[in-house]
Amino acid sequence: MSRAKPLRWVGSSYDDLLQFPWAVRRCVGFQLHKVQCGDAPDDWKSFSSVGPGVREIRVRGEDGAFRVLYLAKFPGGIYVLHCFQKKSQSTASSDVQLARARYLAVLKMERDEK
Repeated sequence: MSRAKPLRWVGSSYDDLLQFPWAVRRCVGFQLHKVQCGDAPDDWKSFSSVGPGVREIRVRGEDGAFRVLYLAKFPGGIYVLHCFQKKSQSTASSDVQLARARYLAVLKMERDEK
């Protein structure tokens, strides 16, 4: 069995996750662990409008829909870009813009580390 990649929380993503209901946090934790081990989450989709390689974990709880955007294409870890509760059918542009800014910051950081 290969070693799990570490999670790297970007910006306030960890604090945002802690605001989710307990059952949703538990589910997100399990799904992120699957990603760390190289597996796909149970319910996900590509979120290329943020950037190439960004994926969205989708979790439904009693209080609505919750999303976690992450990037797993770098060998050093899984970057959790943004955690938020969805309020409507489409993702709010502010959530997309925030995730995009964090994505660009991760790319810069990865480039600078080389």
